[in-house]
Amino acid sequence: MGKNIRVAAAQISPIFLNKDKTVEKACKAILEAGEKGANLIVFPEAFISGYPDWVWLIPNSKGAELNDLYVKLVEHAVSVPDNATEKLCKAAKIAGIDVVMGINERSSETSSASLYNSILFISDGGKILGKHRKLIPTGGERLIWSRGDGKSLRSYDTSIGKIAGLICWENFMPLARTAIYESGVQILASPTWDKSLRWLQSMQHIAREGGIFLISCCMALQMDDIPDEYSFKKLYPDGKTWINSGNSCIIAPNGEIIAGPLEAQEDILYANIDLQKIIAAKRMFDTVGHYSRPDVFQFGLKDH
Repeated sequence: MGKNIRVAAAQISPIFLNKDKTVEKACKAILEAGEKGANLIVFPEAFISGYPDWVWLIPNSKGAELNDLYVKLVEHAVSVPDNATEKLCKAAKIAGIDVVMGINERSSETSSASLYNSILFISDGGKILGKHRKLIPTGGERLIWSRGDGKSLRSYDTSIGKIAGLICWENFMPLARTAIYESGVQILASPTWDKSLRWLQSMQHIAREGGIFLISCCMALQMDDIPDEYSFKKLYPDGKTWINSGNSCIIAPNGEIIAGPLEAQEDILYANIDLQKIIAAKRMFDTVGHYSRPDVFQFGLKDH
C-alpha cells in the first residue's frame, strides 16, 4: 500500500474556447506538478476548453446566439485521441505523473457534432487509460452535453493505486458511487463546477462513506477570462469579478479536508496522502465490504 503519495488539484482557468492554448496551459501545469513531486494531478470539469456557463444565462429561444457558441465549443473540443491528447500524454510521461483531465469531448465515433462532458485518464507513462462520460448533465447543461453510459464506471490501476472519477453532480448518485466503490477505488477524482459549501459537505461525506481519498477540483474563472467578443458576459450582474471562485480541496478517508478549500485564486493545491489510511477507515465501516449485506441487498450494472 502506497505511502508518500503526493496529489494535486489544478484550480486554474482555461483559455476560454481556445483548445490549443488551453492544452498548452494544461501541459505547463502538469510539468510544474511533476517538478513539485506530485504523482497525480486532477483538472476541473470541462477544462478543455471551458465550462459553457452561458447555458444558465441565455434562454433557449435565442437560437442563433446559442448556435454560434455551440459551434465554437465543438470546434475547440477534444476527440479521443487527437493532437491535444498526444500533447497531454507527452507532458504526463515527461513529468512522470498520472493525469485526470476534464474535457468537452466530441462524439468522434459517430457524427463528431455531439458533445460529452468527459474526464480523460492518462498514466504516468503517457498512455490513455480510459475516459468517463458524465452520466446525466444537470439542468441547462442538457442543452449542450449528451448522456454517457455505465461502461466507464470503473477504477484504473496506476502506479500509485486505483483511481476513478465522477463528474460534478453525478457524485450525488448513490448507485454510481456504489459502482465506483465496488471497483476498489482508492482515489476519487471529482471535477466539478460546484463551489458551494453544500458541495464541499457532500464531498466530505462521500470520502467518509467510501473510505477513500477524494480530490474535488473546480475551475477558477474570472470575468476577465471571458473574451469581450462573447456577448453573454453582459448578462452577469454589474460588478461581478469571479464567475467561479473554485473552492477546490483534497479530502481524507475520514472526511477531513487536508488541503484547501482554495478560494478566488488560480493555483495548484497539493497534499501528501497515505493509502494505508483507507484500510484504517474501513475497519469500522466498509460500504462494499462488511457493511454491504449481500444477503439483503443486490447491486449490479447493466451489461453493455
